[in-house]
Amino acid sequence: MQRPENIIAGAAIAVIIAGCLFIIAPFLSAVLWAVIVCFSTWGAYERLYRLAGGRSNVAAGIMTLLLAAVLIGPFIVVGTSLGDNVEKLTQAFDRFVASDFHQPPAWVANLPLVGAKLDAYWRSVEIDSIKITEYAKKVAAPVSKWVLDAGLAFGTGLLHLTLSVLTAYFIYRDGTAMATRLHAGMGRIAGARAHHLLAVAGNTVKGVVYGILGAALAQGILAGLGYWIAGLPGPFLLGLLTCFLALVPVGPPLIWVPATLWLFNQGDVGWAVFMGLWGFFGISGIDNVVKPYLIAEGSALPFILVILGVLGGLLAFGVIGVFLGPTLLAVGYVLLKDWTRTDRRDIPAAIPAPGA
Repeated sequence: MQRPENIIAGAAIAVIIAGCLFIIAPFLSAVLWAVIVCFSTWGAYERLYRLAGGRSNVAAGIMTLLLAAVLIGPFIVVGTSLGDNVEKLTQAFDRFVASDFHQPPAWVANLPLVGAKLDAYWRSVEIDSIKITEYAKKVAAPVSKWVLDAGLAFGTGLLHLTLSVLTAYFIYRDGTAMATRLHAGMGRIAGARAHHLLAVAGNTVKGVVYGILGAALAQGILAGLGYWIAGLPGPFLLGLLTCFLALVPVGPPLIWVPATLWLFNQGDVGWAVFMGLWGFFGISGIDNVVKPYLIAEGSALPFILVILGVLGGLLAFGVIGVFLGPTLLAVGYVLLKDWTRTDRRDIPAAIPAPGA
């Protein structure tokens, strides 16, 4: 039978823990993302730490500035010009639906072999095209309003992302001590398997961040560059949307294919061909080259978990959840597979603590 003072002490500890969780709950997504980013980039921090002569404050400050440039910089560029980008996209859409696009451009009939047939077929669907035009005009205004409303959520996500970058400074600076305490605490909870579980979680985090998120970032940058070169309105906003959709397989074509069609409709055939080739071989092609290379350290995440991670993370944590959701699901998925494995002979070595 437990003594009364032990029960009181246990209850007091439970109340303190619950209070701490309640206080940190609004910022939990930012803190988790900071931990994930710091762990994934710890190797770069250690190199800076050695170059800085062992001064952790200097190395942590440089890493924090680099993270701010990579993670927050694009959002600031898009955010400061969001209204202008939305206005340009809306105007472009209005010009598209107001144009006589049920009549084929003159260059269609001049295409070799199929030009005459394609021109005749295009003209034959004139009635349906007019209906599509009328429907598009009705949809244009609600879509524009939705984009502007999404800007408010975008601002909240930017605030959480900024907080995560600031938190990263302290994690870099005190990461070695934190890792030592984590290993000790996990040893008390999970016993001999603690280091193995940490190794599995760590490798999975790196695989997801380097593979899924790294490839999405590369596709977003490449897409934004292509949209800007082709002269599309709102290239930074379109590039950011492509980056988000790159987290989902077959997502980027939802942006660059309509962009290519819009250029064709405007009569910019050369730029339309460029955009189509850039999108197919560059934006979408990089997914088949970069992602397998970057994800080599981790485990492949099933397609359904990627979808659930993106959508569930967005609903649970906001904009930052687009990145956080797949990462957390990947860690949980791999840990569950490892926990239910019957053959324990291939347990890998323990993951080294940062700075070890």
